[in-house]
Amino acid sequence: MREQEIICTICPAGCHIQVSGQGQDIKSIEGYSCPRGKEYAENEFLCPVRTLTTTVKVDGAEEPLLAVRTAKPIPKSKLFECMDIIRKERFRVPIEQYQVLIKDLAGTGIDLIACSERKGDPYDI
Repeated sequence: MREQEIICTICPAGCHIQVSGQGQDIKSIEGYSCPRGKEYAENEFLCPVRTLTTTVKVDGAEEPLLAVRTAKPIPKSKLFECMDIIRKERFRVPIEQYQVLIKDLAGTGIDLIACSERKGDPYDI
């Protein structure tokens, strides 16, 4: 039996929720104050996900880095694998806001997208 304390981030209350269970079977959930908190704790216990935000290297731009994020949350267990892939990539301008830079990142089915646009360096001839 696994027990875990989860601090809910859905609202400012920050409930400390105690979840216990085994595998994909939740035995008990205590400490939540709303249905959304209960759902959050269930999901966090069974399959925690995070939106990955980072920067990538950009060639041909005045600024060498560009903020990026995953289009949707990815499994927390895949964060390091995704960062290993992202770290090796370099991108070339122009890049549009929300442009897909890496499709199906690490087999998650989730794309890595640009947070803003990046034009070429006006002095780059």
